[in-house]
Amino acid sequence: MSINEEILGRADVDDLEAILAVSNSDRDAVISTVQQNAEAIFTWDYTKGARPALDKLYEKAKVSMWNGETDLPWDTEVDQESIVIANAEQNSGVNGAGALGLADFDVTGTPFEKWTPDQWMRLGIESQNWTLSQFMHGEQGALICTAKIVETVPWIDAKYYASTQVMDEARHVEVFARYLDTKLSGHYPVNAHLKMLLDDIITDSRWDMTYLGMQVMVEGLALAAFGFMHQMSTEPLLKQLLRYVMSDEARHVAFGVLSLQEYYANLSDAEIFERQQFAFEAAVRMRDRFLQQEVWERMDVPVKDAIEAVMRTPTRQLFQIMLFSKIVPNCKKLGLLDRNDAWLRRRFEEIGVIQFEDWEDTGSEYESFALTDADQRSA
Repeated sequence: MSINEEILGRADVDDLEAILAVSNSDRDAVISTVQQNAEAIFTWDYTKGARPALDKLYEKAKVSMWNGETDLPWDTEVDQESIVIANAEQNSGVNGAGALGLADFDVTGTPFEKWTPDQWMRLGIESQNWTLSQFMHGEQGALICTAKIVETVPWIDAKYYASTQVMDEARHVEVFARYLDTKLSGHYPVNAHLKMLLDDIITDSRWDMTYLGMQVMVEGLALAAFGFMHQMSTEPLLKQLLRYVMSDEARHVAFGVLSLQEYYANLSDAEIFERQQFAFEAAVRMRDRFLQQEVWERMDVPVKDAIEAVMRTPTRQLFQIMLFSKIVPNCKKLGLLDRNDAWLRRRFEEIGVIQFEDWEDTGSEYESFALTDADQRSA
């Protein structure tokens, strides 16, 4: 059995049929239960600042809180059809595809070849609803995982910081839910690949795996995705909401990098290999979730044909790759790329994202995401 089959359940990372075979069996359920067996750790060493980088992050978090209820301009009118048109115009879209960031989309020979403007409009609206829904679900995953970190990490400085992130994540779930409920036109259930990854992260009893899965991988990809959407969107309330969330997310990823860098330096090759495998699986699962198969299903479009057509476009391929612009340098900072004969490096080469390895890691750049006076005045 190949490494890919062992980790992902498929030999070919890009096997679309295998990707689409993963489904969310309880997508209509309101409650989902995940069993975890982690130990809750008390520490009686209350020495604040024993880990200066984490203490600095904690102090930064205390003065960086914002209120989603009062700091965002919720009185902003949001017309989804107007947003689809404006996004298409901004991104130079043809045949309505610009609303999806597909300015170079040649529809010839695809399921979209004979689409009407109304169908493109509906796709733009459904994509907005789907994307924000998945962001919201991911933020709840972060809320649960960070609460787990408070329980399981053995260092008081890390417990202090993680407690501030719990509040951050509650605020993120709140604002995404409010935006979906009051400004957009419908929710989507959690994507199956995202749910599978969140379940794996929560189930693992080791505190550092919660860090690696959520703080470094999921939050790292989210930071890149929020930045991409912030750049592409023309809707002012959403841009402001994303800017506020990104200011928090950068600290969250830095928290993972700064914590794990110390811990991983003392792990054996066998222990590091487990982390490398987990990071690769998380990377692929997160990439798979952005295929938005639930949108194609809802619009009664052949799912495999639609994804194959969209994924052939250079713009979409660039988006898929750019999602890893934070993950790869952070994995390098943690020493995960080159241990065990560069195992993770070779995997990232396989999925075409290794070129980000020398970009600035989030442990170094997080302060550049801090809210400025101009950001706060624009609200």
